[in-house]
Amino acid sequence: MPYESINELPKSVRNLPSRAKIIYMKAYNSFWEESDDANDAAREKASHEAAWSAVKEQYEKDDETGEWVKVGEMAGKRSRHVIRHRKSRPSGTASVVKAHA
Repeated sequence: MPYESINELPKSVRNLPSRAKIIYMKAYNSFWEESDDANDAAREKASHEAAWSAVKEQYEKDDETGEWVKVGEMAGKRSRHVIRHRKSRPSGTASVVKAHA
């Protein structure tokens, strides 16, 4: 059955950011309405799969924190980590890298 509010979403979705919950609900409801499958169990399963797919287009789960973040935000965090790591290298290492480049 379609969801009327994000408060009705399943427990598996409750850890998503608010915007991702809205995406999930809209995708689920849209797929449910468009599906002509007479078997409600199959229709529900397919609707959940479509909803998760819609969420994963815009959000990804951070393996370190377990939090869902917008796609691309984790890449920025990794980039800052790499920059800090490079800054912490001894200066002699940098010159060795340049010599081999």
